[in-house]
Amino acid sequence: MKSSDVRVLLIGAAGRMGKTITDLAKTDPEVEIVAQCDLGDSIEASMTQCDVAIDFSQADAIDEICSAALRHKRPFVIGTTGHSQGQRHIIEEAARSVAIVFASNFSIGVNVLFWLSSKAAELLGADFRSEIIETHHKTKKDAPSGTAKTLAEVLKTAQNLEIPIESIREGDVVGEHTVIFSGPAERLELTHRAGSREIFARGALRAAGWIIGRPPGLYSMQDVLGL
Repeated sequence: MKSSDVRVLLIGAAGRMGKTITDLAKTDPEVEIVAQCDLGDSIEASMTQCDVAIDFSQADAIDEICSAALRHKRPFVIGTTGHSQGQRHIIEEAARSVAIVFASNFSIGVNVLFWLSSKAAELLGADFRSEIIETHHKTKKDAPSGTAKTLAEVLKTAQNLEIPIESIREGDVVGEHTVIFSGPAERLELTHRAGSREIFARGALRAAGWIIGRPPGLYSMQDVLGL
């Protein structure tokens, strides 16, 4: 067993992202996965063993996760997407008492895309209309993706318009997001393509280390990166 600075409870360990995080943590001397939970496992019992929890499970698990984290005063990182409005409210209420990083995407590149999209919308102005195209593997359950929804929120804030999203589910695509700005006789596209789930795992582990010791609140990956 490693002597680590960050002891992690991984929720959703059997999923694609869970397995990627587990493999990556094995090579990081500062991180140890001390407990793992999947469907049917007790999150409550495992929460006592960790410094921070990382959730890549299912949206329906958030009530149990928040309850356990609040009871044991543990910060946690949420990478699961597809939460309902009611579930988002549960997260927001929990953040009054514990520190939470809630992000639709943990990639550094994608978070730079959020920033660039906002800046582009501001500079291009009202003559340009934007849209989003996102592509993921055919087994991804939610559509649009959480990342696409976040992009739409960013653009809506800048342009004060509803942003159309086209979602494509095919093959084993890890994740692609393109923001298109169409104006008079010209078009600008910003695209991020994920080549491996490892980029999300690295970001989630970085967020887990960052959130320990933070005051209660709802943080984003932009906060983690200082953007």
